[in-house]
Amino acid sequence: MNTKSRIQSILNADSLDESITDWPTFQLSDLRFDGEADFALPTNLRLGHLAESVVSGLLHASTNYTVLYENVQLMVDKQTIGEIDFIIEDDRDRLFHMELAYKFYLYDPTITEQPINNWIGPNRNDSLIEKLDKVKRKQFPLLYHDSAKSKLYEIDLAEVSQVLCLLVSLYIPYAHKSSFSPAYQKAIQGYYLSMEEFSNLDHTDKLYYLPTKTDWGIAPSENNNWKKFEDVAPAIQASLKENQAPLCWEKYGDSYSSFFIVWW
Repeated sequence: MNTKSRIQSILNADSLDESITDWPTFQLSDLRFDGEADFALPTNLRLGHLAESVVSGLLHASTNYTVLYENVQLMVDKQTIGEIDFIIEDDRDRLFHMELAYKFYLYDPTITEQPINNWIGPNRNDSLIEKLDKVKRKQFPLLYHDSAKSKLYEIDLAEVSQVLCLLVSLYIPYAHKSSFSPAYQKAIQGYYLSMEEFSNLDHTDKLYYLPTKTDWGIAPSENNNWKKFEDVAPAIQASLKENQAPLCWEKYGDSYSSFFIVWW
């Protein structure tokens, strides 16, 4: 994993705005730095925790925000009931409870007529609407739980605003023709298709790479290890047999693209 590329990919990721989430948005682009933000990253974390580590590093490196608390576990009767991601303070002395998520969603137009219900995880085991419901019902209410008072005793909880940093990379069906609202459109990073569709494409002069999940979201142009279609096809087939949809990067001349190959 290229640390600088990983940090930059998170910093550049699109955050769904309030028109979609119903929560004020925390934009990483609002962070200010003295020079380039660069710091060490753990190598043994899953993607979500890796993204959290990057955002933590960015917040600590910023000149306009201070991290007061992070990863605050709340417990009742020795049982963990949840975790508060960040309590931060800006350079205007404003306090924020920020919840963070880094997600990849695919648009399945067959689910409902409401677009917000149609964004699902690559393996169909999570969704945007479920994540937003969890934020509303479980994550943000933690700030007002009795157990938070003893953990966050140094601040006035009544002065804390709540903001959501929902970083997403969105993928739409191959050759999809319908348009999306600007709130979604800016986060669309590529498309998805079946193995049959992928196999039937013209692979002449095209090269491919299957990034590990911890590299999802990094710009394909950062990669230097490319293979021909016939060299990546067996690994794709193996993933699909396990009901795992791999992400694939494509290089065609000086052009790069990103897409999922789905089993469903």
